[in-house]
Amino acid sequence: MKKIGKKTGIKRQGTTRQARQSGSVAVPVRPDSWVLIPALMLLSIGIVMVGSASIAIAESQGVSSNYYLLRHLVYVFLGMLLALSFRVIPIAFLERVSRPMLLLSALALLAVLVPGIGHTVNGSTRWIRLGFVNFQVVEAVKLMVIIYLSGYLARKAGLVQTRFFDTLKPLIYAGFLSAILLVQPDLGSAVVITAIVAGMVWLAGAAWRHILVLGLLTLPAFGFAAMEPYRLRRIVSFMDPWADPFASGFQLTQALIAVGRGELFGVGLGASIQKLFYLPEAHTDFIFAVLAEEFGLGGVIVVLALFLLLVTRIMVIGVMAHRLDKPFSGFLAYGIGIWIGLQALVSVGVNLGVLPTKGLTLPLISSGGSSMLMTLLALGLVLRIKYEMDRSNGVQHVRKKVLRGAGE
Repeated sequence: MKKIGKKTGIKRQGTTRQARQSGSVAVPVRPDSWVLIPALMLLSIGIVMVGSASIAIAESQGVSSNYYLLRHLVYVFLGMLLALSFRVIPIAFLERVSRPMLLLSALALLAVLVPGIGHTVNGSTRWIRLGFVNFQVVEAVKLMVIIYLSGYLARKAGLVQTRFFDTLKPLIYAGFLSAILLVQPDLGSAVVITAIVAGMVWLAGAAWRHILVLGLLTLPAFGFAAMEPYRLRRIVSFMDPWADPFASGFQLTQALIAVGRGELFGVGLGASIQKLFYLPEAHTDFIFAVLAEEFGLGGVIVVLALFLLLVTRIMVIGVMAHRLDKPFSGFLAYGIGIWIGLQALVSVGVNLGVLPTKGLTLPLISSGGSSMLMTLLALGLVLRIKYEMDRSNGVQHVRKKVLRGAGE
């Protein structure tokens, strides 16, 4: 009896020590494969396509044929470093700083309009020069908007579902940012930010009648903005690009020719003709058309499937976060999923001629430093959200196991 009691005491002492340590136990957690694998595959496709689509452009500018590819690789590397930073930055920190994002996002967009700070490219003032590179501020602002709104919806979740004013405030915020963007001018980003805000508010449970009223109020504003002569020409040319194929319809007709030449399996990597000075911005805004020409319908389906898998998984992580009573993390994942999915949808739609021409990059694929950095940073946030959920579940599992052991 004494021997049995002694063994039981040792066992209970060991389990008690485990229980004391279980709060700080290092539970092994792997990155979410359903986010990581499609993201890495899209990055790999992007590297190949930037290398293929940019050779002629680089040579025409008198630089190395690999200039844009090497620059793209640098931004991919820096973006991965930013994503890895969230291995040590908890989501709780972002929740604490979510309120200042309201002011910071507006100030960042206004800074672009200050002479000496903002930098103009092709008639649009959207960039700030940082040393030897230009940074497009709106890409960072998209993430700021998502962080701010996630904090707002986490605090006001119940009120947004019942009170019209609490639903209206985020749309007023989006409207103010959109007004600044229209001055730059950047209608495409204004539409994306407004859609992100509207989508997040809808997912927070806002009443349909409130969403409908706000939608009816928003449409005239964007309709008025679209009446600018150059924007109107784009819309008219989008309806029938072949009516003026060498002027207003030039970009779209060349993109459609590229897509048509691809047929089922493409003309082969590097064999695109449209990228040879026919298709403007072949390595940025119209890279999807080059991809369709070189890899055909098969390549298009693969890319669309990868985006669908990535965005669906991000939204599922948002649902999981809400079920674990982590509303800020859930809304953050929702916002990032809407952002990446919507921007990919618009970019693909422009390349296929189903949407008017807009200067939006294809996430993870197009050459564009600002977009690449912020997209990878956003994906790092999603991986951090999933990491914290898995770690929390792992710690709870260890505690339950230890308590069961102590009870025995």
